Amino acid sequence: MKLLPWEYGVRNLLRNPRRLAMGASGAGLVVLLVLTSGAFVSGMSRSLRSSGRAENVILLGVGSQESIERSEISQGAASQAAAGIPGIRTRLGQTYVSPEVYMQATFRRSPNDETDLPAVLRGVTPKAFLVHPELRVVAGRAPRPGYDELLVGRLAGVRMGLTEEELAIGRTLYLDGRPWTIVGRMAAPGTVMDAELWCDLNDLKVASRRESISAVVLAMDDGTFEDAEAFAMMRLDLELVAMREQDYYAVLSRFYRPVQIMAYVTAALIALGGLLGGLNMMYAAFSSRIRELASLQAVGFSRGALLVSLIQESVLMVSAGTLAACATALVALDGWAARFSVGAFEMTIDGPVLVTGLLTGLGLGIAGALPPALRCLKAPIPVALRTR
Repeated sequence: MKLLPWEYGVRNLLRNPRRLAMGASGAGLVVLLVLTSGAFVSGMSRSLRSSGRAENVILLGVGSQESIERSEISQGAASQAAAGIPGIRTRLGQTYVSPEVYMQATFRRSPNDETDLPAVLRGVTPKAFLVHPELRVVAGRAPRPGYDELLVGRLAGVRMGLTEEELAIGRTLYLDGRPWTIVGRMAAPGTVMDAELWCDLNDLKVASRRESISAVVLAMDDGTFEDAEAFAMMRLDLELVAMREQDYYAVLSRFYRPVQIMAYVTAALIALGGLLGGLNMMYAAFSSRIRELASLQAVGFSRGALLVSLIQESVLMVSAGTLAACATALVALDGWAARFSVGAFEMTIDGPVLVTGLLTGLGLGIAGALPPALRCLKAPIPVALRTR
């Protein structure tokens, strides 16, 4: 089959710059929305997947395996776990056992301010830095007990709707009318802790009027998860359940699976709408060229060659918008922070997301051109030559 020259399709595109701009921008917008959905899902999944460490075990209250916020266990569970579970990591006399209180809190800028600032607040002791080594204090210092001080995560402002300046070291936030001073900034890239606020464990227990803790996080050395699980099963008085930290965040990821599916469904509906719009535009564009296509058939080019040329034009037009959308997504979306109920995460434009965007653009180019092209080439050559 003799194909038309490549330059023929390119010249046809440039004959109508307005149609080229409309088609490329429409396809680019659709691809950009698909990339946004993919980046949202990829970022959320990566954040939850990276938050758990393989060696860490969480001791929770029975029935709270899907939400650490609902968990309540005795304060003494931490010391009893340290004494009763063999193989816990120890260094320089410090046992890697961290009692923690985890809760959703509402701060305000001032005592008279009525604007609620939702935040994820975690009460910890210095041992939390042992079991969560991925977290680093990047400015200031850690909170001191008894002073109502806060350590602010890098993405906490996204979760709370505040600027970096409003969360600067030395600024004050109010929790139930009680002032809390920001004394440090922390970072734990790729984890949910990156959007949290940390404070002293006892300070938070006093502020929240609770005596229990939410969980105990411990790091195993030569011990195994089964050792921690056996301890939880034997100590019926403590009403504990043991979970691998990775398993806990895997359960949390499954909980948000409907949100991720909805993002993809929305992107698919948008792509379908863009495809239908593209079909209308290509029907109009190809219909005006029926006589031209018939003339090409009359001089010896087959309908298959013409079909390939028309698809080539469509794919080239859509490719311009697709590449622009991918470049825009890499510059504007990659690393952009988005909030969700357990904190915030950075949207991720990785390889699979880019491939999805490119395939979406290719699909739009082919599917948008195929039906109009087949319809225009269907007419017999004598009838097509008489078409005005």
